[in-house]
Amino acid sequence: MAARDYGQYCSVTRALELIGERWALLIVRDLLVGPRRYGELAAGLPRIPSNVLAARLKELQEAGIIRRAPRSRIIVYELTPYGRELEPVVLALGAWGFKAMGDPRDEQIVTPDSMTITLRTAFRPAVAESLPATGYAARFGQAELLIRVDGSALDVRRGDGPADLAFAAGPDIHRLISGELRPELAIATGVVEVLRGPGDLLDRFADTFHLAA
Repeated sequence: MAARDYGQYCSVTRALELIGERWALLIVRDLLVGPRRYGELAAGLPRIPSNVLAARLKELQEAGIIRRAPRSRIIVYELTPYGRELEPVVLALGAWGFKAMGDPRDEQIVTPDSMTITLRTAFRPAVAESLPATGYAARFGQAELLIRVDGSALDVRRGDGPADLAFAAGPDIHRLISGELRPELAIATGVVEVLRGPGDLLDRFADTFHLAA
């Protein structure tokens, strides 16, 4: 259990006692993408001190939010069913925080797991249902993702591969997702670089993934 104790009998207070310590919710965010080894969690949160990561993992385990599980002779951390109940909370928090993103700072990075959650937050299944199935190979800084949209189903995985449209972008991709930049202007200004495939498919991407800023 986290050391923080607010001294109030309240469900919001209790939630903050469980996941309100620094880095805790970002660990949950990354585990929503999938199970991770200790080293993978550390790599995805490059500024977290190792002692803090160890402490947060211990606290989240004691709270029943995550668990250690064996996978082919290695140990991974994964969310429990109770922990997975945080998914709509994390997505809603991401949508709320998107409104205050502002411009990216030079030292800020995009990780594969953070971008995966951003895409899941911005995904509009009702719009996607009316569009043809589309695959995107997206490179966001060092993060490479394969994004497959088929009706209301979204699948995001790490890596590169065949896709209808391949493109590269940096943190400024938020300007496309917010609607601040139309796709053609995003390409013209270099915010998005089309690597292969028809550039007009970026319009479909922008329609499918949208968050109001």
